Amino acid sequence: MAEKAEKKLAVNADNVVVIGLGRFGGQVAASLVNLGHEVLGVDTDPHIVQDWSDRLTQVVEADATDTATLRQLGVHEFASAVVGIGTNLEASVLTVLTLAEVGVPEIWAKATNVKHGKILSSVGARHVVYPEAEMGERVAHLITGRMLDYIEFDDGFAIAKVRAPREAIGRTLADTGLRTKWDVTVVGIKLPGEDFTYARPETVVPPGCILIVSGNTSKVERFAAIT
Repeated sequence: MAEKAEKKLAVNADNVVVIGLGRFGGQVAASLVNLGHEVLGVDTDPHIVQDWSDRLTQVVEADATDTATLRQLGVHEFASAVVGIGTNLEASVLTVLTLAEVGVPEIWAKATNVKHGKILSSVGARHVVYPEAEMGERVAHLITGRMLDYIEFDDGFAIAKVRAPREAIGRTLADTGLRTKWDVTVVGIKLPGEDFTYARPETVVPPGCILIVSGNTSKVERFAAIT
C-alpha cells in the first residue's frame, strides 16, 4: 500500500471514504469536498492517485478488497463509503463485501446493470446507484421540454422544476387547487433573479415563474405535461 498524500484525515461522522476515483467516484469525491466534507480517496492506479492527491483530504493507492488494508486505513471507523468501481465487477463486489465485513454502515455503490446491483445489495450495499440509467432518464425528461429539471427517488417519488401552468398565473395556490386536481405538492416558487419562495396556500403564482413540485413520479409527469 502506497500513500500519495501528506494530508491526514481525522475520522468523524461527516467524512467519507470514496473507493475508485474514476469518472463517477471522482465526481462524487470532488462534490463532497465542495460541500465541506473531508474525503479519503482510494484507488489501485498510481497515476489516478497522484492526480487526486492535491484535491482530496487524503488519497492512497491500495487494494480495497483486502480487509487488513481497510482496517489499517481506518475505514472501519467511517460511517459512509462510496464504491465507484464500475467496469471491474469482481473488484466492485469484493470491495462492498469487505466494507460490510469491517463494519461500515452506509455503503453506496455504483452498478452497471440490474444484476450487478442485486449482487451489490446482497453483499452489503445499502444504496445502489445506476448513474448511466438515471442520467439517461433525466435527460429524456429534459429533452421533451416538459421539465426544466428532474430528480426521481427509488420509491417512485420525484421532484421537478416546471413552468407554471397558465391557469395558475395570478392566483393563490389555494385558489388554483393544483394539489387537489393533480395530486402534486408545490414546494416553492422561483422568479429569475429573485430568491426562492417557499410555497404557502396564500402564495400568488406570478407570471414567468418556475414551480418546484413533488409527488408520485407519474403524477408529476402528468402535471408537467400541461405546463
